[in-house]
Amino acid sequence: MSVSPHHPGATAPSTPDDLYVIPPPWDIGRPQRAFVSLGDSGVIRGRVLDAGCGTGEHTLMASALGLDATGIDLAVRALDIAEEKARARGRKVRFLCHDALELDGLGEQFDTVLDCGLFHVFAGEERIAYVDGLRSVLRPGGRYFMLCISDRERGAWGPVHNVTRDDINAVFADGWQIDSVGSSAIQISTDPGHVEAWLVATTRI
Repeated sequence: MSVSPHHPGATAPSTPDDLYVIPPPWDIGRPQRAFVSLGDSGVIRGRVLDAGCGTGEHTLMASALGLDATGIDLAVRALDIAEEKARARGRKVRFLCHDALELDGLGEQFDTVLDCGLFHVFAGEERIAYVDGLRSVLRPGGRYFMLCISDRERGAWGPVHNVTRDDINAVFADGWQIDSVGSSAIQISTDPGHVEAWLVATTRI
């Protein structure tokens, strides 16, 4: 799901690969319901980047919609699993080992960026750098869809920065249009089955 060791439920592994020695709670073997609904509504379009793709469920979902899909992550173990899924499902996708804090290094532009569980691992200067990178890879008019753990979540999910509406408004104040911020959930494989989340849609101006 993410390129960082600071995931819900994480306990500071030494490398991103350590997150996938056993399936982590967020790796549920299917796309998140909120993103499936976005796909069904037709708002995921064009060239798609799945930032912090993990084992690739949302990248593969975009491919199943007939879209050009690329997933990036730093966890090579997760990317290997994603490649295996793509072969098994007959999906033509691209997975890259790449740092989400250096998106401009991709040298490409996309129409849609998906982010499930990545934004909330960043704070301060890293969060600003991530959003600057998003701006560099999204075409004008391109859209960024994010699922992040919200401040309504009271469970202990590791060193994650639970996100407030004010956080979202602040970081997307310049060069973005915030289209919607709605209550949602990130499904997980362990009790209680989900964590409270925001589903955020923004457009690059």
